[in-house]
Amino acid sequence: MRPRLLCLALLAAASASASDWPRWRGPTGDGRWNPSGLPADVARHEPERQWTAEVGGGYSGVTVANGRVHLMDRPKGEAVERLLCFDAATGQPLWTHRWQADYGRMEYANGPRASVTLHEGRTYSLGAAGMACCLDAATGAVIWQVDTVREHGARVPTWGFAASPVIDGPRVLLHVGAEPNGSVLALDRTSGALVWRGGPDRAGYCTPELITHRGARQLILWGPELIQGLNPDTGATLWTWPYKITYGVSIAQPWYHDGILVVSGYWHGTKALRLGDTPGKVDLAWENEKDMCGLMSAPLFKDGLLFLLDKTRGLQCFEHATGRLRWSDANTLTPKDRNPQMSLAWLKESEGLAALLNASGELVYVRLGPDGFEELARHQIIGKTWAHPAFAGNRVFARSDTELAAWRLWPD
Repeated sequence: MRPRLLCLALLAAASASASDWPRWRGPTGDGRWNPSGLPADVARHEPERQWTAEVGGGYSGVTVANGRVHLMDRPKGEAVERLLCFDAATGQPLWTHRWQADYGRMEYANGPRASVTLHEGRTYSLGAAGMACCLDAATGAVIWQVDTVREHGARVPTWGFAASPVIDGPRVLLHVGAEPNGSVLALDRTSGALVWRGGPDRAGYCTPELITHRGARQLILWGPELIQGLNPDTGATLWTWPYKITYGVSIAQPWYHDGILVVSGYWHGTKALRLGDTPGKVDLAWENEKDMCGLMSAPLFKDGLLFLLDKTRGLQCFEHATGRLRWSDANTLTPKDRNPQMSLAWLKESEGLAALLNASGELVYVRLGPDGFEELARHQIIGKTWAHPAFAGNRVFARSDTELAAWRLWPD
């Protein structure tokens, strides 16, 4: 009986992990949700609120693993940041960890920005003022805590640190613009000790991402003045491409596919870089400075097409390889605004079915294709928000500046 019981336990663990949203943009960091058990008529199911919990301000996205929900906030009127943990089934607070955080002249200073990263029973966080923490995810016990500003010379950007921690093997990668040559700090994820520092640019707001190009790994980093490719094992610079951004707002996630890296900015539009046969070779594939200007929203990709929120035209679809614009939604899916925002995830990628949370707190089901989009349903689930929700199993966890809410989207 023991082998059979062990097998069942392993299957249960695999099922649980398949329902987790343990990092910025989900399990694979690219907005893929694709839950099992999705009803064919999902748009007909009215979401059911499971619980709500009071939280403080911030844009920190929600993450979920092993039946626990995590986020960071800043209580109103207090010069502290907190990492909060809730029971995913009931919303019961499980533990809180807090630290002093002086925001000084930081703009939009209502709370932390980065999502908490969950990995092998530990939480990894980066506060808006530079405090990096590693905690036991079950108990909240501190494993290590590093002030990246005081200990490593990190420089807080205008709107605070916003890039989420990235786990790479034995290291955790932090985009903090430490001086000198510390666009990224690689810390030992078990001890917090510095392993390497690399990259010549200041801190932007974009989470670093790992890609594999022609069989070799690269760490892609987008900052206020440069797009960079680093060796993720050593921090050595492989290549840089100049792209100086007004106000340093390098935010929206780049997208790599089939040798081409697409980066889109609010002020100076989109550039597509073609990575070459050798690690240091890169050139411009195409650019569009006027018609494709992303801001905060990370794109989705399917069948050679990118779906990206433009600052004035709403959600756009364009060809990744050529930059050919296919369509725009004319600000239908999220309200037109100086700073438009929505978070996108694939609900059933094979059919082009996506779920998005817009800036008004509406959950929208939409079908995306090469020739246009079809809105299927819209539900109000939270107040105004820029924070990325967690899509886990058949539930969504969303937060505003005052509330965290859990909704069941279809029956168990």
